[in-house]
Amino acid sequence: MKKSVPILVKDIMVTEFDIVESFSTIADALRESKHLENECVFVERRHDHDEYGILLLADVAKEVLSVDKSAERVNVYEIMSKPVIYIRPEMDIRYCTRLFKKFGLTRAPVIGGGKILGLVSYKDIVLKGMLKTL
Repeated sequence: MKKSVPILVKDIMVTEFDIVESFSTIADALRESKHLENECVFVERRHDHDEYGILLLADVAKEVLSVDKSAERVNVYEIMSKPVIYIRPEMDIRYCTRLFKKFGLTRAPVIGGGKILGLVSYKDIVLKGMLKTL
């Protein structure tokens, strides 16, 4: 029986992403973002002992748009998720999907050496990872 070679997150992750400061307004974060197709923006750490955050476009829709708040008056830190669950670049995509399922995630940052290296989502896993094996 032939042993399958694992597909690693680093081989399928998206390497273009946006990162903003937590004190930015939602409006500024959206205006400054160049990769909104990722459906999220990462939030920078404020100091070495802080953690990264994530702002999902779904959070903006639920916490700003649906309750008729002004995107000019809501700060990123008010609706972001922090600390963020992250994925190691060397993780097998099968374990990544199990982690996503267990915690109800659809995307997560890929962090190595204390820095965000990219983003992985179910879309990347299926279209770039799983399709390689078919």
